Amino acid sequence: MTDILQGAWSGLQQTSALELTAVLLALSYLLLVVREHIACWLAAAVSTSIYLYLFFDVGLYAESLLQVYYLGMAGYGYYQWRLGANRQNLKPIRTWSLQRHAVVLLVIVTCTLALAELLKVVESQAPYLDAFTTCASIVTTYMVAQKVLENWLYWFVIDSASIVLYLERGLYFTALLFNLSVNYRRRLQPVAPAISSPIL
Repeated sequence: MTDILQGAWSGLQQTSALELTAVLLALSYLLLVVREHIACWLAAAVSTSIYLYLFFDVGLYAESLLQVYYLGMAGYGYYQWRLGANRQNLKPIRTWSLQRHAVVLLVIVTCTLALAELLKVVESQAPYLDAFTTCASIVTTYMVAQKVLENWLYWFVIDSASIVLYLERGLYFTALLFNLSVNYRRRLQPVAPAISSPIL
């Protein structure tokens, strides 16, 4: 146990200021999105831009490409929330049926298997885990922009898997951020309206 803690401490000391900046912006995003403040999407866009570089640098190519999607979703989320504000009411929180969730889960599994095969070709460092977190995050970020309540369940699973992925690649502050996110979501459960990840 002591060896694990010493290894984690050593890794934290080697973590870049750039990663720490991305983590702080991602935390800002979480705080703002829980309050349904539209500035959350700006924090998301900047954090995402930093992570695009960081993930590519450590060989997580699908996670890096995911950040491009997140940039687009930050713009989409801003537009959707702004549109609701211009109509004098915020976009309402909604739920999806079990049948719709079943279809979504099938899509995530299929996408994960296909993307993992492509990632093997480009020698990704963790093809299946990288593919799963990417495919599931794409769907779940859309759920956040649409204010689908159950997004917190998806993020709980995605963030838990991401912790393993980031620890393996030496992104210790990011792993810590995701650990905080998992614990936060577990406490809030479905009370929070539309919590997302880095984006988170």
